[in-house]
Amino acid sequence: MLTLSREIARSPQLKSASCSRYWRTSQHCPTKGRYFGYSRAEVLDALQDIGFNALALANNHAFDLGVSGVLATLEEVEARGFLHAGVGIDKTHAAKLGHRHLGARQVSLLAIDAGPGPANMYAENSTASRPARPGVNRLKTVRKIGVPNGHFRRLARLGDQLQSSHLELTNYAQPEDPPELTSGKELNFYGTVFTQAADFSRLIEIDQPSANIHFSAIRQAAAQGDFVIAYLHHHHWEPGWQDVPRWVQAFARTCIDAGADLFVSHGAPVLQAVEIYNGSPIFYGLGNFLFHVHPDEGEWDLPEVWQSIVAACRYDANGSLEGIDLLPVVIGEINERTGSETGKLAPVPATGHVARDILEGFASRSRAFGTGIEISGYSGRIVVPPARKFG
Repeated sequence: MLTLSREIARSPQLKSASCSRYWRTSQHCPTKGRYFGYSRAEVLDALQDIGFNALALANNHAFDLGVSGVLATLEEVEARGFLHAGVGIDKTHAAKLGHRHLGARQVSLLAIDAGPGPANMYAENSTASRPARPGVNRLKTVRKIGVPNGHFRRLARLGDQLQSSHLELTNYAQPEDPPELTSGKELNFYGTVFTQAADFSRLIEIDQPSANIHFSAIRQAAAQGDFVIAYLHHHHWEPGWQDVPRWVQAFARTCIDAGADLFVSHGAPVLQAVEIYNGSPIFYGLGNFLFHVHPDEGEWDLPEVWQSIVAACRYDANGSLEGIDLLPVVIGEINERTGSETGKLAPVPATGHVARDILEGFASRSRAFGTGIEISGYSGRIVVPPARKFG
């Protein structure tokens, strides 16, 4: 969870969250299998009751109830006055930043999802031959697997032996279009793009025209004096979930360069790291604050999935970051999550060695990004040098 202190606009705090549950108010149809989830609209009331007033809605669950679920979510969120962004009735609407005045300052929120997800979950505009589609605000990305030349040739021979054709690959790609290949050094093997490389590697490439749309929106909001928050959701996780993908760091820094005052990412359900870049915080992953799963989903049993940090950013009257206060939390009881008791569904402040372990791990990962964290007792603090950037 992230909070912005009242100095940013001499007004009440802004508390923001990534919202991965979507609201069912009438009959909707699930679009997923095992990893399907939704919440009833009363959850929004509960979030407001505990102080949340901003929601980033772009993520992998945004389309779990299809188009009707997106429209219902918009209706319920707007009726309660949340600052929100990330879904819309078409691509243009979904890409718009949410705006809300906090005292004398306007806060703008950009929320995007980078997948992986089916193309039909993302919002599209109408064309001469196609109607518009409500959905999620997309940052288009392509995943490629780098393999040495010998392995690449063997994959190509296997495709030949299977008599793979463009039409067959198109059929298996549905509801997607088959991925576009940029050179003869790339191969579409039934939906996975392999590329010749010096060694084995995972590559995530951002579509530059897609990114430029979002950078332009940030610049426009910053130019009119808004405090701009850029939020990215993605599931292109590293094998070590707490590691930050390089492409995310590059994208985050470009958002700050474009005028964002704050960057927040989420997706991997663990605590990652924080970077202070040109006087602005980049939270690569703050972990979970609320996380409700089915008891039979054992993949979430790692203790770090149930540990997080509440980060409170403090700004002066000029919009310069002064510091960040860090409170470690755990969801429910330590090392216990089965059942549905309230105590195991809600976050509580961490204490003892658990609090120290959370803070020390966060500090260790953040040092790699040049960020120093002071730990005192069961809390932490980032002291920011005089800012080089003003809001």
